[in-house]
Amino acid sequence: MSMTMRQINRYLFPILIVAAVFLAVNRPKAFTPEERTIIRESDSVMYVTVLPDDSPVLRTPSADLTPAELKSKDLRTLMAKMLSTVKSPKQDGVGIAAPQVGIDKRVIWVQRFDKEGSPFECYLNPHLDSLSGPMGKGPEGCLSVPPMRGLVPRYTSVIVSYVDAETLQPKRDTVTGYTAVIFQHECDHLDGKLYIDRADTVFVSPAWAAERRAFDYTRPDWWPSGQE
Repeated sequence: MSMTMRQINRYLFPILIVAAVFLAVNRPKAFTPEERTIIRESDSVMYVTVLPDDSPVLRTPSADLTPAELKSKDLRTLMAKMLSTVKSPKQDGVGIAAPQVGIDKRVIWVQRFDKEGSPFECYLNPHLDSLSGPMGKGPEGCLSVPPMRGLVPRYTSVIVSYVDAETLQPKRDTVTGYTAVIFQHECDHLDGKLYIDRADTVFVSPAWAAERRAFDYTRPDWWPSGQE
């Protein structure tokens, strides 16, 4: 028995409607509501999470950005505010990771001292594929662990895979020297680790302690309770 096109459409149309609703409900959304609040409500210089109060977000391994998040306006806003934060005179860092601003996603900014002009560059979904070369021990600090410093053993060469922030295409890069140390420090953040976990020695930096004495580490009033 054959069906007319009108009969086929009559049965097919409700199926298509149900399928469309299912896809809309289950489509990956860009960031959680708490993350969107942080991204949208933050000033250009964001609140930087610190120990011990912000241990949950700093100690949680970060998730890769989804395809929806990679294409979202919220990601571009987050990137811009993270850059303003790390370059702010009151922070003055050489790198920053998304957990340090309350977002457990794999986003970092790294100052590329191995390139002319030492530019800051953003890396999405970065992963260290290889650690090599002789290990060297050097001083490190962290915006999230004031006013401490530590002597940390690090590899001198890394291979990093990531999604290019402009083209959204996968890339790999070999990085050496001090910039390789920064990559290891920031990628540790994405894995829920801090430099103090690797340091041979940790001590208070008197100069940084004096500088931070009047610094306000109070969370903004609107800070989502789920990100504490």
